[in-house]
Amino acid sequence: MRLLGTLAGLLLIIITLVDGFETILQPRRVTHRFRFARFFYRSTWRIWRFLAMRFSVARRRESFLSVFGPLSLLGLFASWVIGLIFGFALIYWSRAFALHAPEPHVNFFTYLYLSGTTFFTLGYGDITPIPTIARALTVIEGGMGFAFLAVLITYLPVLYQAFSRREATISLMDARAGSPPSAGQLLLRAARSGSIAQVEEFLAEWEHWAAELLESHLSFPVLSYYRSQHDNQSWLAVLTTILDTTALLMVAVEEYNSYRAQLTFAMARHAAVDLALVLRTKPVPIENDRFPPPDQARLRQLLIEAGLPHRADEEVERKLGELRAMYEPFVNALAQRLLFILPPVMGDEGVADNWQRSAWMQRTPGIGSLPAATHDGGHFD
Repeated sequence: MRLLGTLAGLLLIIITLVDGFETILQPRRVTHRFRFARFFYRSTWRIWRFLAMRFSVARRRESFLSVFGPLSLLGLFASWVIGLIFGFALIYWSRAFALHAPEPHVNFFTYLYLSGTTFFTLGYGDITPIPTIARALTVIEGGMGFAFLAVLITYLPVLYQAFSRREATISLMDARAGSPPSAGQLLLRAARSGSIAQVEEFLAEWEHWAAELLESHLSFPVLSYYRSQHDNQSWLAVLTTILDTTALLMVAVEEYNSYRAQLTFAMARHAAVDLALVLRTKPVPIENDRFPPPDQARLRQLLIEAGLPHRADEEVERKLGELRAMYEPFVNALAQRLLFILPPVMGDEGVADNWQRSAWMQRTPGIGSLPAATHDGGHFD
């Protein structure tokens, strides 16, 4: 029993430290099969997702889902700390180290108390080990606890900086592509304002954003569960809009240099595929077409009226279908896993953007020429 307890304690400590290292310090995807952090998120997300589906009101469901990201992070930290404390307690208990203690008889909970006070460096001194090897172990545990907690504290600012950078581009998409964003609205707004040439500049920014999204979410997968400020926005919706826009520019828009679109499409598709792999979501074909033929004809007509030449033939439809098949199953799988809603390709022109709304009225004074709001996409009650 002593040997088993010692081995179990050592194994628990090693698993916890390796998992913490891979999650916080190792900036790359972990490929081995078992990983505690992955198991933790998969199991807790299933429960949280099941509870969220019980909400009939969409806004309450989104508010409930938005809590999971930060709360699960705290839960993971607590699991690591508990694992280290229990691991050292098992070693102390299995070796039956003699203690200076107020109680004449010690048990496992006495050693657990010793481990906890040592890990958090409380320094009460009411229970202290007598053997030299036990004292050495408490020094090791105290140093490990101090360093481990310091790493956790420094991890949070890095995580939230990555989250802020992600959300900045999502907010910029509001006026450019609508709320929720869509490729159709993005191209229509650029064409009607005579600024279609600026889309190429946007594509360069979105390529860098997709690269940062891939890097940050591979290094910190918990960011995938962090939701945006508005219910009708998400990182997955923006990524899908970028893919839709670049696909349309590559095959359907005449007199456009498609090389820039190809680069952005490649980066965005890379992000979608790798994030689906990290979250263990197999590609799922979309049942309801996001860009049915009536929407294609409508968008084509509106773009022509806005002065943007648009090709329409069987070859264009075939190439567009091939491009969509390269990414839609992956973003659809992510949407089903994370309970996001994928935006349509065409978009609805009758819905106001988030910047046009306020908590006190449907439309902000002074912008009467813009479409009135039909629903509130924010968190206002």
